Amino acid sequence: MTKQGSPARCVMVLGTSSGAGKSWLATALCRWYARQGLRVAPFKAQNMSNNARVVAGGEIGSAQYFQALAARAEPEVRMNPLLLKPERDTHSQVVLFGQVDEALSRQPWRGRSASVWPRIAHALDELRAENDVVVIEGAGSPAEINLMDSDIANLRVARHADAACLLVSDIDRGGAFAHLYGTWALLEEEDRARIRGFILNKFRGDATLLAPAPQQLQALTNVPTVATLPMWWGHGLPEEDGWFQPRAATPGGAQRTIAVIATPRISNLDEFQPLANLAGVCLLWARTPAELAGADWIVLPGSKHTSSDLAWLRAQGLDRAIAAHAAAGGAVLGVCGGLQMLGEALIDVHGIDGNGPGLGLLPLVTQFEPAKTLRRTQVRFGTLAGPWAGLSGVSASGYEIHHGQTAQHPAMPAARIALPGGLGWQNDAGNVLGVYLHGLFEDPAVLHALFGAAAATLDSVFDGLADFIDQHFEAGVLHGLIARP
Repeated sequence: MTKQGSPARCVMVLGTSSGAGKSWLATALCRWYARQGLRVAPFKAQNMSNNARVVAGGEIGSAQYFQALAARAEPEVRMNPLLLKPERDTHSQVVLFGQVDEALSRQPWRGRSASVWPRIAHALDELRAENDVVVIEGAGSPAEINLMDSDIANLRVARHADAACLLVSDIDRGGAFAHLYGTWALLEEEDRARIRGFILNKFRGDATLLAPAPQQLQALTNVPTVATLPMWWGHGLPEEDGWFQPRAATPGGAQRTIAVIATPRISNLDEFQPLANLAGVCLLWARTPAELAGADWIVLPGSKHTSSDLAWLRAQGLDRAIAAHAAAGGAVLGVCGGLQMLGEALIDVHGIDGNGPGLGLLPLVTQFEPAKTLRRTQVRFGTLAGPWAGLSGVSASGYEIHHGQTAQHPAMPAARIALPGGLGWQNDAGNVLGVYLHGLFEDPAVLHALFGAAAATLDSVFDGLADFIDQHFEAGVLHGLIARP
């Protein structure tokens, strides 16, 4: 529904690099402006990530999904019109307005912008017409001068939306003042004028020791440093592209250690964030057999390219470590691509993913189909055994994103049905479970059944982010960004 009055004011978060904190800050801004009684929507023209969520119309990047929830808006495909899902170092699957576009996937990188920009701009215009504020997230850095002629995610968006821009840098990496100044210096004069403030993110220590650098930077650029945000490990929001940092000490000690295999093409890793938020749980990311030592659970997560991740897993010797863990009765969970790996074989007659033998821990066969399954799903677990017995009869909600279709191996004894409709199986011993459903650990009923506890709700996480920026931004800055001339 179109609102009355002028188009929405746009606040854009740019970064000096990937990982500077754009997604986190955009999410906080969405909740902060929503708490002012404003109608808010997020927007990111082009995202590159294998973390995606199913919404009306298809799939979008997880970051924009969470930003929409923070804005108290319904997530939808206009909020992330173009999503690039890397399958190899030199190839990505292109998702345009929620659906895979094979023609664009084959098109050279630089050739895409001319064809997709009019539709991206139209989506942004529609969101502006329907809202009071649109919080826009940039991609990477706006100062990639080799890509400026084909830019559709940063400066072209800022100009089209007449956005007030914030430029954020990760000071924990070092060189933040040089990064901020260098980014500003590489921009055209009209784009420099859009930068309304610099932000130092992930600062540890006494902020007064930064002086006189912020003042000197402002003298050079005429841009003030409007916030110094302290390092905050426990905010509870999943990082967009992963967070493989060591886990901090678990309050009260760890009663359960969960190791997630961090494969090169891991996807939807954000769904495990609730486990990291649980007291008594130590969540580890494992890339070697040694890192699996002492784990209570081993989790094989989703994959954007199952066959290549499976080959990598074997090359590391992780297949033997997982088999030994399972043989000793240890709990193993496979989610989507991880479920496919647990089976006997991968069959690909359409050239979608690849053929290969599985790990042989479940009597299943997966065949890859051209049609991609994208749906929100509500299910009820059957009767389960072993470490997963607590899930028996539990209703759960989640989402599916997969090309593979999995079924019982016709020449082997059948596995226990864990979820109806070809969505989950369990081995006879009860310790190995494979499911197609993403987002299980975001379901309060599942967390309670498995851990007898609840993680912080997303709503409380979003409010915490808004409180944090309200505390650390200079007074009046956030309101000033949306003030009309």
